[in-house]
Amino acid sequence: MKHKLIILGAGESGIGAAILGKKEGYEIFVSDGGTIKPVYKQELFDNGIEFEEGQHSIERILSADEVMKSPGIPEKNEMVKQIRTKGIPVISEIELAYRFKGNSKIVAITGSNGKSTTTALTYHICQTAGLSAAMVGNIGISFAKQVAVDPKEIYVVEISSFQLDDIKDFRADIAVLLNITEDHLDRYDYKFEKYINSKFRIINNQTNQDYFIYCEDDEVIMQKLPLLTIHTNPLPFSMKHEVKKGGYIKGDQMMLRIQEERVSMSIYDFALKGKHNNYNTMAAGIAASTLGIRKEKIREAVKNFHSLEHRMEFVAMVRGVEFINDSKATNVNSTWFALESMNKPTVLVLGGVDKGNDYGLIADLVKEKVKAIVCMGVDNKKIIEAFKDIVPVIVETDSAKKAVNASFKLATKGDVVMLSPACASFDLFKNYEDRGVQFKNAVKEL
Repeated sequence: MKHKLIILGAGESGIGAAILGKKEGYEIFVSDGGTIKPVYKQELFDNGIEFEEGQHSIERILSADEVMKSPGIPEKNEMVKQIRTKGIPVISEIELAYRFKGNSKIVAITGSNGKSTTTALTYHICQTAGLSAAMVGNIGISFAKQVAVDPKEIYVVEISSFQLDDIKDFRADIAVLLNITEDHLDRYDYKFEKYINSKFRIINNQTNQDYFIYCEDDEVIMQKLPLLTIHTNPLPFSMKHEVKKGGYIKGDQMMLRIQEERVSMSIYDFALKGKHNNYNTMAAGIAASTLGIRKEKIREAVKNFHSLEHRMEFVAMVRGVEFINDSKATNVNSTWFALESMNKPTVLVLGGVDKGNDYGLIADLVKEKVKAIVCMGVDNKKIIEAFKDIVPVIVETDSAKKAVNASFKLATKGDVVMLSPACASFDLFKNYEDRGVQFKNAVKEL
């Protein structure tokens, strides 16, 4: 009898899992309650994988030996509840990928903010060093699809808390935990502790052969750590004090100490600027060192790295006004990091679907750095309420084009217009990428 694997959700991770499962001889059926994108549907056809959309065949799903649940589907989903009640094992796509990764190494990176940048930089260092590596997970293609179609010796995986929720045996050779701030609480019954526990699952199965890289300056991480029994090798990083093993920044020098290898370089040579990026660069540097990459290669890669699209991305300078696209800032903390790195008067474009945001977290930075706010959303009441006494000018708009035009009118030479919405994008856009692209196109039309 073939192992019956039912896949709930036909997004990037669902399709990747289906392709890998089929290749490994599982009986696969994909079920999506919504509409499957044409590009994904084509992949299912090409691989001869049976699927349904717009419905769930309950009896068939409940006959599964195992269910792979896409990370976007919450536990309170009716279908998920029935699967749980029946006692059918539920796994995540990274668990399936882990099962068939062979002897390859996994560098797993999580955190509330900065994980895409750190993942991309770690991968860039691996590439610079000429290693056989792939960048997968929340960034790029799914981990499972990479394992199925183009296996590599090293997988640099960006992992969300949702993906960690359904791991069983998944084990990272190198686990990176950048920070933990309140995010996605709607998925964790508004209990911060549940979200913290979810993030720490990244070290669940680690052994004394593995490494755990974490930020020693993050209060939430440091409060949780003493309560856990850890079997891995800790490599902390800090900007507040020196660490014996791991990484730290003292003055303008970054020092990495891993085994015998010592790496030092000036933070002024980092391609990524801003305090938050110093943390990301340290984390990526430590991960690279544990992979045995030579310090010359780490230095070279850190110097010539290009930042990601939609993450503090320079768009254009128009008549002395700089435009920055930080559309990937879908929570308040991400916007805090973006504002913290600003050193010019800023017109801030905010708004979208609020995930239970506490705008008080950025109030001081807004007061200090923001000359005007342009709201870009369907419902902007909460933003206006939060900042009406702090910011002299708040304008409401309902499209990227209107937001860009309004911002440009409010800005003068030497100012920055920054899209850093602190919200999800689904009210006006398909996703944060679509929001970023529309913003950039509007800037180019000025």
